[in-house]
Amino acid sequence: MVLQNQLGSVSLSATATIPELQQSKTAVLNTLASRHSRRSYEYAIDRLIAWYCSEPRLEFNRSVVVRYRSFLECLSLSVATINLHLSAIRRLADESTEGGWLSPELAIGIRRVKGVKRLGRKMGNWLTRNEAQELVNAASKTILRGWRDGAMVGLLLGCGLRRSEVVGLNLDQLQSREGHSVIVNLIGKGARIRTVPVPWWAKELVDAWLRHSGVSDGKVFRQVLKGGSYPKIL
Repeated sequence: MVLQNQLGSVSLSATATIPELQQSKTAVLNTLASRHSRRSYEYAIDRLIAWYCSEPRLEFNRSVVVRYRSFLECLSLSVATINLHLSAIRRLADESTEGGWLSPELAIGIRRVKGVKRLGRKMGNWLTRNEAQELVNAASKTILRGWRDGAMVGLLLGCGLRRSEVVGLNLDQLQSREGHSVIVNLIGKGARIRTVPVPWWAKELVDAWLRHSGVSDGKVFRQVLKGGSYPKIL
């Protein structure tokens, strides 16, 4: 019940923000090239501001950030989520110093707030090799949509791509380097460009889709009409 009341107070006070923090938040977001990072940092900073405004007469310093870390731990958030929030707060402190309303000493103190230690092992439903194979095999090999879905699952599992990366993949990004298939010029977080190797079995699934669909340029994966005969070029 106490935890629910805390969550309720954060939600109700979300609009009672402090102008300086909002300005610093904008400055932080402007330094981030990745839209994924901007979305995560904006959420983390907005949550801090909501909590900060719900507490009376607090100064933005190390002790407040320590208290906020304890508050996040009470919410039973994952270690990765809490540490991401703290990373956003450190960036907020730096931009607040650049803005001239937070002293460098206070910013240094905030940056020294340690994150939560990772204990144990990752949790979740991780596919075994056989389960991953069953998932790939589940895609139909008799209709066009099945060939497409099998190729997409193959790249998700074999290359570790995000869904948006698979959907936006262009045919000219599939190349051969020193006898190995790779995906080039993938733009990830922080606008970093990377090259991803493609295992042979995933490449065979992609080749099968291209052969059956007749796709020869542009995006690799297309919307398939409900009838299942021809891809719709977007």
